[in-house]
Amino acid sequence: MGAGQSGLQLGLGLLKYGYDVVLLSNQTPEQIETGRVTSSQCMFGSSIENEQDLGIDFWQSAPKVDGIQFTLAPPEGRRAFEWSARLDLPAQSIDQRIKMPKWIHEFRRLGGDFRVVDAGIPELEAVAKECELVVVASGKGEVGKLFERDAENSPFDKPMRALGLTYVKGLRPRPDYSAVCFNMIPGVGEYFVFPAVTISGPCEIMVFEGIPEGPMDCWRDVKDPQQHLEMSVAILKRFLPWEYERCQSISLTDSNGILSGRFPPTVRRPVAMLPSGKKVLGMGDTVCLNDPITGQGSNNASKCADVYLQSILQHNEAGDFDTDWMHKTFDRFWEYAQFVVGWTNNMLLPPPPHVVELLTAAISKPDIASWFVNAFDDPRRFFPYLSNPAEARALIANSKAT
Repeated sequence: MGAGQSGLQLGLGLLKYGYDVVLLSNQTPEQIETGRVTSSQCMFGSSIENEQDLGIDFWQSAPKVDGIQFTLAPPEGRRAFEWSARLDLPAQSIDQRIKMPKWIHEFRRLGGDFRVVDAGIPELEAVAKECELVVVASGKGEVGKLFERDAENSPFDKPMRALGLTYVKGLRPRPDYSAVCFNMIPGVGEYFVFPAVTISGPCEIMVFEGIPEGPMDCWRDVKDPQQHLEMSVAILKRFLPWEYERCQSISLTDSNGILSGRFPPTVRRPVAMLPSGKKVLGMGDTVCLNDPITGQGSNNASKCADVYLQSILQHNEAGDFDTDWMHKTFDRFWEYAQFVVGWTNNMLLPPPPHVVELLTAAISKPDIASWFVNAFDDPRRFFPYLSNPAEARALIANSKAT
C-alpha cells in the first residue's frame, strides 16, 4: 500500500525477481503528475545505486548535485563562516511528479497489479486475504493510526519546524560546482536550496525550515502561489542577502510547485494488527518519519525498501512472513535508520559546543569538510563524533589543515 519512493521501489524490485505484486495507490499516474509537489527528495549516491541495481534509474542525464555548502548566518544577515566540499558520488533530485508516474508505468509493464483505491482498513483486510505479505508504505488516515508510536525513539511530540517548499526557475547557479547550499540561522531556522528536475525541466528547490513561532514560521497567511513565492524571497532578503541576490530573475516552475506544513518527527512500531488479527508490516515514512532538515526522507525510504527486498529474497519459501520475520526485517533496517533519526533529531536542537567545533574546523580542514558532506549519504559515519565530544575533538586533532 503506497506508491511513493519505498512502495514503488520495493514493488518493482519484487517484480524483477518474479514475485506477484499488488500495489494500492489513492492516485492515478496522471493525478500525481498534475498534482502538487510532495517533497524535495535529494537522493544521495548510495540511494541512486539502489535504483541502478533495479534498472529503474531513468534520469541519468538529469542535472547532478556535486557537493554541499554550509553557511552559518546570524539573524542580522551576515555570514559568520562558510565552507563547501564535493560529494564522492553525485546526488540528484527528480520531482516525484515525474518519477512516480514513470515508475508506475514500469510497474505495469513488468506485470504488476496496480490498483487505484483510497485504501482503508477494509481494503487492507481484503488484500491481506489475497496476499502472503502486506507492506504499508503510506501512513495517513486510519491505516497510519494502526502503527503505535515508539515513544522511546520519538523525543518530540510536536512539530519542530514550520516547513515551506518552493520550486523555482531562473535562480542564478552557484559558481564552481552545483551543491546543496545549506544555511543555518541560529534562533530562526534553516534554508537550503539545490538543483533538481521538475515537470517543466531543470529547476531549483528552496526548502525553508522555520523554528515554530519564529520569523520563518510565516506560511499560515499565504493565500496563493505568487504570495508563497514573494514570502520565500522576503525571507532571503531579510536573513540571507547573498541567497537573495541569486533570486533576481526567479519565478515558480508551476502553480503546484509549492508546499507548506508541519509535522512531528515520529518513529512507529513496525508491525500492526488488523481487526481480523492479520499482521501488516510498515515501511518508510509509515514507521520512520524524519524532519526534512537533513534531506534523508527519500534516502531513508530507498534504504528501507532495499533492506525489505533483500529480507524477502532471503526468506525461506516454505515459511510464513510471520510476526517474528517482520520484526527481524525492520530491525535490519533500524540498524541503519537509528543513526538517521539520531542525527536528524539532533539537528533540530541548538548544536552543542563540540558540533560547533566540528563545523568550524571544516573551514580550514578539508578532510573534516569532506567527511561531514559525505556522511549525508551514510549518516552512520557521523557517529560517534556527533554524540561524543571527546571523539569529535580527537577527529579534529588528527585532521590536516590546508
